Amino acid sequence: MSSMFQEIVAFMLTTSGWVLVSSTLPTDYWKVSSLDGTVITTATYWSNLWKTCVTDSTGVSNCKDFPSMLALHGYIQACRGLMIASVCLGFFGTIFTLVGMKCTKIGGTDKNKARIACFAGVDFILSGLCSLSACSLYAHRITSEFFDPMFIAQKYELGAALFIGWAGSVLCIIGGSMLCFSIADSFAKSHSRANYIYKGATSHSHISSYPRGQAHSVNQRPPPDYSSSSRIQQFDKNAYV
Repeated sequence: MSSMFQEIVAFMLTTSGWVLVSSTLPTDYWKVSSLDGTVITTATYWSNLWKTCVTDSTGVSNCKDFPSMLALHGYIQACRGLMIASVCLGFFGTIFTLVGMKCTKIGGTDKNKARIACFAGVDFILSGLCSLSACSLYAHRITSEFFDPMFIAQKYELGAALFIGWAGSVLCIIGGSMLCFSIADSFAKSHSRANYIYKGATSHSHISSYPRGQAHSVNQRPPPDYSSSSRIQQFDKNAYV
């Protein structure tokens, strides 16, 4: 019952993390223009993995999609690939988790379901690591440009999408680890059950453990005595009748 509750909690954590990671991919505010050291405050520049935009003081936004994938910076291409891989791994991890949970009726025996749940946990851990790497790589580029005194272009700060991605990554890693640990509980229970069956079998077979021809019985009667003295005594008793 405890392992089942652990799997349910892990499924909730991993699903929530996967939803957060999936929502991070199309979110707008990956980086937002910084007001530090600038006089112009009537416009806000922001961008994500797919476009760059500017919003004026009236709230009107003008966006421009990145024209070519091959002309992008390398870190943006890497972040795109890592985020897409994270979403795909989380999708397959969700399916495997539903199959491997003990509260479902599919997946075969408990040992097979434990293996499937462990595989789903590995998927979610990889998903969390991919999204965590993408968000950290993007944030490293922003902070390195911000603290570089030789960088004279527009400086940016960390956007809200990065924090959402980090939160989803942590949830995926924690939930995936819980799914991986659930297989240890399942195998420990099966091993203890096998030991109990083995001990019971040995206790039942202990009575027949003697070699053939040397078995001892509690209620075994001694063999009758057919010696000559006993025969003489019986004859003496009946001689005078």
